[in-house]
Amino acid sequence: MENGARLAALEALQRCRRDGAWSAQAMDAAIRKHGLDRRDAALATRLCLAVLQNEDYLDWHIDRLCSSAPEKGLRDLLRLGACQLLLTDRIPQHAAVGETVALCRASGYARAAGFCNAVLRRLAESRDALPEIPGEGTAEYLHTRYSHPLWLAERLIAQEGYGRAEAFFRANNVAPPLCLQVNTRKICVSDYCLALERAEIPFEKEEALPGCLTLSGGSVTALPGYEEGLFYVQDRAARAAVEIAAPEKGMRVLDACAAPGGKSFAASIRMEDEGSILACDLQEKKLRRVREGADRLGLRCIETRAADGRVYDPTLESAFDIVLCDAPCSGLGVIRKRPEIRKKSDAEIAALPAIQAAILDNVSRYVKPGGMLLYSTCTVLDAENTAQARAFLSRHADFAAEDFALGSIRSKEGCYTFWPQIDATDGFFVCKMRKI
Repeated sequence: MENGARLAALEALQRCRRDGAWSAQAMDAAIRKHGLDRRDAALATRLCLAVLQNEDYLDWHIDRLCSSAPEKGLRDLLRLGACQLLLTDRIPQHAAVGETVALCRASGYARAAGFCNAVLRRLAESRDALPEIPGEGTAEYLHTRYSHPLWLAERLIAQEGYGRAEAFFRANNVAPPLCLQVNTRKICVSDYCLALERAEIPFEKEEALPGCLTLSGGSVTALPGYEEGLFYVQDRAARAAVEIAAPEKGMRVLDACAAPGGKSFAASIRMEDEGSILACDLQEKKLRRVREGADRLGLRCIETRAADGRVYDPTLESAFDIVLCDAPCSGLGVIRKRPEIRKKSDAEIAALPAIQAAILDNVSRYVKPGGMLLYSTCTVLDAENTAQARAFLSRHADFAAEDFALGSIRSKEGCYTFWPQIDATDGFFVCKMRKI
């Protein structure tokens, strides 16, 4: 029942707006509440994500048809209807309008049903000849057209140029794929691929990353072998970071900012679960997820410890062959998966470079002579990435950048930034540094 999917999407959108809930959690709760089947759950998720990814764009078109600003609850409904009209080509116009108006009546806005119907009908009539958003070529245009913060549009235009900034924003508004990493401690890659084929689930292989499979989406827990621990979820860029670090059997590895655990899992599998991995994070509740994931995957060489990466621990001095430092960051590289990140202000992330520098300075002391420090973030801002790495190297003469190659990827001065529009990954930064 498609309107059940629309109702679930609406409730998730309302929770995100009212309570600041994470979109994925709000959507999962709504799907469970309404008992949606796989088809309707996919539709609900697609609509909710598309609205959150395009709020400013949808509002621009809604507001041009309204004489006064709709109240917040009604705006949620109008956004949902406008999304179906402007951002999908599988839903007939009459269904998009009619079902949204029906939902309006059923959601306590019966008095506004006529207004909702009029706005959506006018939008449907103009769908094939929409007015141009003014200011093309400016940060304001990118902000409205792609629903990204104005400050971020200004920053990326200055950093990357207008064309690359627009391509990045456009890529962020496409539904992200689901990336699986096969747990080769339990099953070989070919056998797991056969299990997906039997379940009629299409996938693609990533040749440069053995065991990395890309799916179009869907429920993770419903995939073959979830309970048995045959795979875990991790973006290709994050998995690539572990391949660049190249941990080997018997090594000691520190995952300094480990939660939710993907890099620890990848390192353990690559090390054939022989050696030791200390997975640290500031909050114990986050480390519980790491332990649960390791238990599901059957990985035994991972130990967890609650620790602040900025606070020195003398027992860890020069103790590790590899230190993975995926530092707290603005998260702007994963906007396509977490659209609520678009709400962050420039001021909110201003303090992050100082925190990253403090963590880097501290955990670098835990690297053995000849060992390796891998700094990474899931953002695309130079201040948190290349500038941070260069500043660290200027402070620490005992470390040197080390170039690397992985598939078609080639680093420059030990650094590489993954971009969704170029690498089909999250936005992600890696810098490889060797202790001399």
